[in-house]
Amino acid sequence: MSPALATTLSAVLLVAVLAGAVIRPFGLPEATVAVPAAALLMATGAVPLDHARAEAELLGPVVGFLAAVLVLAKLCDDEGLFQACGAWLARTSKGRPQRLLAANFLLASVVTAVLSLDATVVLLTPVVFATVARLGARPKPHVYACAHLSNTASLLLPVSNLTNLLAFTASGLSFTRFALLMGPAWVVAVGAEYLVFRRFFAADLKTDPLRADTTEAEPVDVPVFALVTVACTLAGFVVTSALGVEPAWAALAGALVLAVRALAHGRTTPLAVVRAASVPFLAFVLALGIVVRAVVDNGLSDALGHLVPDSAGLPALLGIAVLAAVLANLINNLPAVLVLLPLAAAGGPGPLLAVLLGVNIGPNLTYAGSLATLLWRRIVHQHDHEVELGEFTRLGLLTVPATLVPAVAALWVSLTVFGT
Repeated sequence: MSPALATTLSAVLLVAVLAGAVIRPFGLPEATVAVPAAALLMATGAVPLDHARAEAELLGPVVGFLAAVLVLAKLCDDEGLFQACGAWLARTSKGRPQRLLAANFLLASVVTAVLSLDATVVLLTPVVFATVARLGARPKPHVYACAHLSNTASLLLPVSNLTNLLAFTASGLSFTRFALLMGPAWVVAVGAEYLVFRRFFAADLKTDPLRADTTEAEPVDVPVFALVTVACTLAGFVVTSALGVEPAWAALAGALVLAVRALAHGRTTPLAVVRAASVPFLAFVLALGIVVRAVVDNGLSDALGHLVPDSAGLPALLGIAVLAAVLANLINNLPAVLVLLPLAAAGGPGPLLAVLLGVNIGPNLTYAGSLATLLWRRIVHQHDHEVELGEFTRLGLLTVPATLVPAVAALWVSLTVFGT
């Protein structure tokens, strides 16, 4: 195949894969378009088989980790963890919409950081809907918070986001070192996001006191076993990182512990556990990686190479983050990180972490910026709540610069103080 034809075919199929993920015709899974596209690129030679194999080997541990975390989050839900979260939100609000928003920010940030952004979108968002309905709050600021924090609050840990795992693998950092360097940026970004939300949704938050929670009298058991398992799993991430073992094994251990307990108590079935792993989505991630590899091999890497600075100074980090944010909104954050990581790796961990700031915060600007936002939008529609494109974009135009710039500055300070 000629280089020009390979470039065209790769670009067209990437657009088709992303469109399929956004539209999901007839409700079909994202893999429906992605897997045939990857197969076609390999069959035509647009991506050499050894390159496709290398990409699959790179993504294999990441996909395995993602499967384990999805199962872990679903089993935590079966244990009643998210029901307890809803009860905590209602109690903490004390009848005030502003307190409800603050509690929601705190809860969504922790859930995203520890159980990944998928847990916030798929499991916490419905709980927030139910809680604000019981309390008589206006849902918009609280539901939008779930979408934004599933992206912004995923900066903290390597396990918070699939993009983080990819960068973590390439950076050579330990689990604790990654969290130490990203911690200040995480705090600054979430705090800036909260301030913008308070201003943007001021009218929605200045309402009459909320209704008393109608379920307050019903005791909600705190799922201690699930919380302890999650804590032990996080400790396992630290240990496996120190030993040079893939974090997927720690995630698998936590998922197995909860799965055995849930199966023994009849709260789930083996089929439900397999479904929780979302195998079609895992196939989509692998196939997307191969499609992106074809695009990179056929010219995108050369086109972007001169735009990526190779230093870790503040202007360079800001430039990398902005480039990553723009690219995430053009081609989605997962392809963006796959494209930019090899280009930024020459500059060391600093530029790699700056890429993460861009691809994790930037997607709050558009629906197509991240898969998490697309999934959130579907869940919102299932609850008969309309999301206005203009409002979503206006909010993003305010939050993305307000969070990205100080987050980059905080990362630069971390790199200066702690080194890499």
